[in-house]
Amino acid sequence: MNTLIAIVGLGVFCLVAEIFNFRKAIIPVSVIALLALFGLTITDNLPQVAGDYSNMIEETSFSKTFSSLFILLTALLLVLSNNVYKNSSKISDFISIKIFMLSGAIAMVSFNNMAMFFLGIEVLSIALYVLAGSHRLDIRSNEAGMKYFLMGSFASGILLFGIAMLYGATGTFDVPTLYDASISANTEYWFYIGVILITIGMLFKIAAVPFHFWAPDVYEGAPLIVTAFMSTFAKVVAMASFFKLITILNSYMAYSYEIVILVISILSMTIGNIMALRQNSVKRILAFSGISHAGFLLMTLLNIGAAANNLLYYSASYALAGVAAFSVLIYVCKNEDDDKIDNFNGLAKRNPLMAVIMSLALLSMAGIPILSGFFAKLFLLNQVISAGFLVLAIVAIVNSMISVYYYFRVILAMYTKDSVKQEVEHGSEFYIVGIVATVLLIVLGLFPDTILHLI
Repeated sequence: MNTLIAIVGLGVFCLVAEIFNFRKAIIPVSVIALLALFGLTITDNLPQVAGDYSNMIEETSFSKTFSSLFILLTALLLVLSNNVYKNSSKISDFISIKIFMLSGAIAMVSFNNMAMFFLGIEVLSIALYVLAGSHRLDIRSNEAGMKYFLMGSFASGILLFGIAMLYGATGTFDVPTLYDASISANTEYWFYIGVILITIGMLFKIAAVPFHFWAPDVYEGAPLIVTAFMSTFAKVVAMASFFKLITILNSYMAYSYEIVILVISILSMTIGNIMALRQNSVKRILAFSGISHAGFLLMTLLNIGAAANNLLYYSASYALAGVAAFSVLIYVCKNEDDDKIDNFNGLAKRNPLMAVIMSLALLSMAGIPILSGFFAKLFLLNQVISAGFLVLAIVAIVNSMISVYYYFRVILAMYTKDSVKQEVEHGSEFYIVGIVATVLLIVLGLFPDTILHLI
């Protein structure tokens, strides 16, 4: 609760800063505050706030570690936002929306009551709807915002209906009572209907097959910095909250439910990778790659008792690789619409450092040693094999091999083709974010124990 209050306070500061003409201080102050809050949260040294909020919010190792990850990702993405919004008259609005989005994310992994969970997911979702359509003079941004709003609202309605079913079966929104109902032999049948509806809603939020159709179009139409938020931050938030929901609502997972998750995981990995092979837009490649990674993340729901740390490690690896990739993508495209692979031609000659950052980010996503993406996939494969899902492990390995092809299309363009663009002076934000994210990928790959035992 302390972290949540601090984040909301920071969001309010961003709103009022412009009134006092502190526009230039908004991003620096926000980033410094977030980094301080990251250190205090992960070390559990945040001052306590008076009052007992345990019926709404719970502070566990799971909530603290994922909250710390979300804070770090937000800080990196805000640094990346500086170049995008530095000349915008609405910088206060955009940054405050992103800070409030972080508060929703923290509520989604810290809830002890389903009302708090739904409040968190709506704060996150509404912020993304607004940001996706924030380029009001761009028809593609308008389309992305409207499409995401309509389909996201529909998914939220299904999710809310599922929560209503849980309330109808138990008479409460409290997590401990819902947990007891999930392991009781006398639970009403509509409790399980509620679990199914919540599962459908959350599968939409993580863009898993067959609820993935919105992702490529929304990613392509939204502004680049917003796509970076959706592809990295929003996806890992949704998956972490989905994982927590399943531990509460389906603690002794039925065999039929496991089969459904297994099939969706296989379809997400396979369809995401196959569709990515056909793309020439780097945005759409990363969108379909994200669908494939959603399939990998769903593997953590199998043998769930041993998966929390694997989920944290994979989420951190995937999100940091995404942040590094988008720092280069925004650098190359200058936040313009043209995000074709051809724009990366000859980048290694124009700017070797950015080419190295992009290469390491894509290699991590592909699962190449010594980067953390390799170990993230390795730990997941060990988990599903130990749970008896050998076929799923084989499919995952094959899909990792397929993904190498479209990742290497970008890498080969950077190193083997002649440049079609002139080098233009850019801000230092791209280098800072890219280097920090890449170094973290390497450190987590060399020392996975740094976060593997936090939960």
